[in-house]
Amino acid sequence: MENYDVVIVGGGSAGLAALKHLTNLGKQAVLLEAGKEIGSKNVSGGILYSKKTDNKKVYNVEDIYGENFITEAPYERLITKYVLNTTSKDKVFSIDLTEAHNFQSNFGVSVLLNKLNSWFAKEAQYSAEKLGGGIVTGVHVKSLRWEDNTSKIILETDELQEIGAKVIIAADGVNSEIAEIVNAREKFTPDELYQGVKVLVKLPEKLIEERFNIKNTDEGTAHLFAGDLSQNLIGGGFVYTNRDSISIGGVYHYDSLLKNPKEPAEIVNAMLRNPMISELVKDEIPKKEIDNTLPKEEQVRKSFAITKLINNWNELRDIHYSHKKKSEYIAAGKYASEDEIKTKLDNLSQKLADESNVKFITNYVELEYSAKLVPDGKRGRMKKPYHKNILFIGDAAGRGLFIGPRIEGLNVGIDDAARASIAVAKVLDNNNFDTSYLGDYYTNLLEESSYTQDMKTIDKNYLNIILKSTKSKISLDGLEQKYQLLLKLSSNDHIRNFFLTLVNKYGYTKLLSFIESDNIYQKIPMRIAENLGTNFASSYTPKIPSIQERVAKLAYNEDSKSHIGIQNSDNSFLLKMVTLCPTKCYSVEENKVILQHEGCIECGTCSQDTLWRHPRGEKGIFFKYG
Repeated sequence: MENYDVVIVGGGSAGLAALKHLTNLGKQAVLLEAGKEIGSKNVSGGILYSKKTDNKKVYNVEDIYGENFITEAPYERLITKYVLNTTSKDKVFSIDLTEAHNFQSNFGVSVLLNKLNSWFAKEAQYSAEKLGGGIVTGVHVKSLRWEDNTSKIILETDELQEIGAKVIIAADGVNSEIAEIVNAREKFTPDELYQGVKVLVKLPEKLIEERFNIKNTDEGTAHLFAGDLSQNLIGGGFVYTNRDSISIGGVYHYDSLLKNPKEPAEIVNAMLRNPMISELVKDEIPKKEIDNTLPKEEQVRKSFAITKLINNWNELRDIHYSHKKKSEYIAAGKYASEDEIKTKLDNLSQKLADESNVKFITNYVELEYSAKLVPDGKRGRMKKPYHKNILFIGDAAGRGLFIGPRIEGLNVGIDDAARASIAVAKVLDNNNFDTSYLGDYYTNLLEESSYTQDMKTIDKNYLNIILKSTKSKISLDGLEQKYQLLLKLSSNDHIRNFFLTLVNKYGYTKLLSFIESDNIYQKIPMRIAENLGTNFASSYTPKIPSIQERVAKLAYNEDSKSHIGIQNSDNSFLLKMVTLCPTKCYSVEENKVILQHEGCIECGTCSQDTLWRHPRGEKGIFFKYG
């Protein structure tokens, strides 16, 4: 049996931060990850924030990985502008909320987690190996137990011999199997969760900068959406600029989805059909057409030849529109100048059109479809995020922030990881693994976090900035009387502060249903858009892939053994999964719900009422981008 001081279960951003910070503190740790590669199971919207507060210490990504994070890490873009868009049909009214997002913020960067977590892993692995630890991928923890009369934990996996640990840090996500195995908490209920769904759209770097009016090539923009795009759900949409792609999707409260089931793919499709968004993502797409009157062998030969030319065209076009690639290719002597690259691209376009009968159409290109459950820390966070000598961090502990336009999870998990590491280092130094020592000390550290405070109360200063930013751009004359009154009352400092004092005193979570209402997410934004918005017209109708086409583009290592078990095939919850499963794994036959697990993207949407497990090591979905 291999024995370690600390075993971390889960190789997402939180688990990797725990490994890195433990090694920063001189402690041995090993991280177990079920995916074949770090990052292959991770999905985010996503923006990673670095925060600053006036009165409490926050552990940011640069505190864990070094102050050069912003110059060395492979994030996408530094987000310097945040816009809230209210929508009603083809009308959009945009409100700049950059000031609100900059509140207590050092920076925010758009990220794709496969790439970023791979970098985190390299940084953490290098440090961990010096202390006899490291990262082991392709390993799924299926059970654990405590050694008789000791505090030592024995982990059993599907792939390795038993592993011994003095402490476990559970970073295995919102559907934490560790939490379920040891009965540390119940499964999160729908009112404690959000469902997020996203498509990644390919778009050349310079076109992104032109469409989103980005002046600095390293910067980007985040757009949030409320109004009719919310489709009678509590939540909203997002569009984030990456380096040469755009993340488009929505995040909606899970209980509102159960009350009003919508297919996750249709939530994204509604975003893509919005004329403002479709104009942002449109691109020039080569469409191959083969003369079907030719002999079959000739058709195949031509198809291969044209495909090769189109691939060359795509590669050359990516170079032309990329600042970095263009400079690198010119510096390497492959091309003499930007003009040469442009000339070769134009000539190849002409050759495809004239000689290969390729049509250049207007559409958009999807790279990847994904979904996940996200914890609502205001409702679902573990009040005691530990069980004996096991600590829970990030999504596994139900910790995340959804406060109006603020959606924060990655940075919360990193902060949790640092605090868990500090607690573990202390108990290792004192050789005291008693629950009242380790668990209570960790809980106290979390209570000192400003994120925990934000999960309990509404920050008056933050809300004040949002309301002032909004009110200054909205003419109340264009709204109905009841909405005018609501905005006037909320804009009055004395009334607002009195109301917030009551809310924070008597319980933030008790009044969330009033705060998170269809008035806030739909009705008021729709009225603002209808009366003050600008009409957008799309120059084309996007050809949106079917769910079958989206799943076909995903990468899987299929497991013949299902990781999901149906308990009651005719209950109302599972019947709703026929609609709510992002990849249509559920269907109804003879009034019974049946499962085809092969297309599962492991979002956990069905986990509440199924025997849900993560797939065995190296099995299941492999996200190329995340």
